[in-house]
Amino acid sequence: MLINLNACTFGEQVLRAIPNDIILTETVVEELNHETSYANGENGFIQRLISENVVKVVEMDDAAVRLFEMMISSPGSLDDGEAATIGVAVSQGFLPIIDERKGRARAQSLMNGQAPAWSLDLLVHPAAQSELVGDGYIEAVYLALRKGRMRIDEERCDAVVQLIGIERAITCSSLPGFKERREFWLSA
Repeated sequence: MLINLNACTFGEQVLRAIPNDIILTETVVEELNHETSYANGENGFIQRLISENVVKVVEMDDAAVRLFEMMISSPGSLDDGEAATIGVAVSQGFLPIIDERKGRARAQSLMNGQAPAWSLDLLVHPAAQSELVGDGYIEAVYLALRKGRMRIDEERCDAVVQLIGIERAITCSSLPGFKERREFWLSA
């Protein structure tokens, strides 16, 4: 989520517009404390969000730690940030934002079938659309796909392509079924 929001250049505005609390785990913040995140601006982005109280950083409670340990040590394990996010969301009753297939499946199984949200849900949230004047939210979706390689669900792919336009969709290799769709778009 954070990579997509940073890549879209409107991430801070989007998060400020969302009426819900945005919670990050300490593990996620620590994951963005490396050279690459400094170079591409992700670390600065997250530190601004924290210092301006746009997001709240939380520690894992005991229940979250147990879930976290199970998710990072079992077959098909998740990365630490994703596992911590799911663990905290499940233990504290939050809705996680997860874009990766494996993490979404794991979260859904731990949340009694409720699906986690997508990064896309933040970008097209009515509050974000109101905040990003004109077609700003469309630009944000495009940049998150193009630069952040944001993943989206297959069911909404055609609507997203319609939103950003075929010309721009051709440059977004993270779209589901990109190769087949691209060939179709180019031949049309």
